[in-house]
Amino acid sequence: MSIPPDDRSFRREMATAYRSGWHFIDLATALPHSGDSLMVTVFGEPVVVTRDEDEDVRAYRCLRKPRGAPQPVRCAIRYGMIFVNLDQRDHRLAEPDVSDVRTISATPRSA
Repeated sequence: MSIPPDDRSFRREMATAYRSGWHFIDLATALPHSGDSLMVTVFGEPVVVTRDEDEDVRAYRCLRKPRGAPQPVRCAIRYGMIFVNLDQRDHRLAEPDVSDVRTISATPRSA
């Protein structure tokens, strides 16, 4: 029989294991026009994702304090999908180097 984790260890696990990575929000087609936005909750944090006048997608953490300014969150679009990262450290999405792109041709063993 297992013992359920206490709240403190659960919050620590969420902060270290889950919040430190990039998380899928929605498809970029969910924000087709400038001024469009959507509100999501990522690990209990309310996040607003919006498309600005320059057609860039940006994300902001909504602070629960009154008069608190929205805090920018790292946001990226890859393969038509919107990702956000709530961690303040510098984790970048992997981007292939243009100089390192190679074509690999393979044939199945049964051929």
